[in-house]
Amino acid sequence: MASLLVNIFSIFLIIICIFTPQALSVVPEECKTETDGCTNKEKALPLKIIAIFSILIASIIGVCSPLFTRSVPALNPERSLFVIVKCFASGIILATGFMHVLPDSFDMLTSKCLKENPWHKFPFTGFVAMLSAIVTLIVDSVATSIYSKKSNNEVIPEVASPAGGRQQDVAVVNVGHFHGHHHGLKPAQGAVDQQLLRNRVIAMVLELGIVVHSVVIGLSLGASNNTCTIKGLVAALCFHQMFEGMGLGGCILQAEYKAMKKFTMAFFFSVTTPFGTALGIALSNTYKDNSPTALITEGLLNASSAGLLIYMALVDLLSAEFMGQKLQGSIKLQIKCYAAVLLGAGFMSLMAKWA
Repeated sequence: MASLLVNIFSIFLIIICIFTPQALSVVPEECKTETDGCTNKEKALPLKIIAIFSILIASIIGVCSPLFTRSVPALNPERSLFVIVKCFASGIILATGFMHVLPDSFDMLTSKCLKENPWHKFPFTGFVAMLSAIVTLIVDSVATSIYSKKSNNEVIPEVASPAGGRQQDVAVVNVGHFHGHHHGLKPAQGAVDQQLLRNRVIAMVLELGIVVHSVVIGLSLGASNNTCTIKGLVAALCFHQMFEGMGLGGCILQAEYKAMKKFTMAFFFSVTTPFGTALGIALSNTYKDNSPTALITEGLLNASSAGLLIYMALVDLLSAEFMGQKLQGSIKLQIKCYAAVLLGAGFMSLMAKWA
């Protein structure tokens, strides 16, 4: 599955590199950015270089911190504190979709710089976000089904032990072999392996949605020459990436990949926003963020990312957690998790004021 993510990410970067140069298309006169005392390319460049390294460090801290929680007994995935932290991170991902990505898409696809027909006569943002959520459901369901069938007769590979080593691969045998003599796997173990497969699918799909969003916001930051907005934006994006990374890191941890795949997924998350920023800097002379091509491309990508993130947060993270045995068995823990979700969503919503 890691190789699949690499292929999808590579295709996405190729598409971005193809379409972003087209954003130098002629900008309508009424859409040209007015220059003021804040617009200064020479002063903006050092700020953007600082932003690349600051966001990179914040992203690494965010996505990697959950991966080392096994060494902290209180933050073990089986403990209640881990569930509360995961709900907090899920609230952040939900707010990212609703409060950051979706409004940006609405603003872009309803801009006065786009033609009245069709962009102002049809709600493309909502439509694309809805399609994205449906496609995410299809991918989620089909991927789980394929890997579940595959696991009936194959080995579940690369399951990391709590100590950081590798467990022996466990063969999942067909249920039909249980009659008479209980050869092979117990039903309880089969349920564990099924949940492991779900966790892996969730981690991969969630990473894809976050990667798309991260490149787009990085591109916008790199193309901007407004020193007044860049300073606040960098600080907000550092917090944004750190807490979003915590949510993704928790999902990667529960997927129980071996070290190399964990590193690969953490690497892709960490470098996408800095990559987008560097690409924006390279294209800052020609790239116009208010050109029709740029607005349409980024607006549609943001809408797709929003639909994916909202679906993942509500269905695969929050719903699965709150309907699970652990939370259903404890009203007190449920209340704590509700508070954590509201706190995470509220904090990320507040960040929308600056980023």
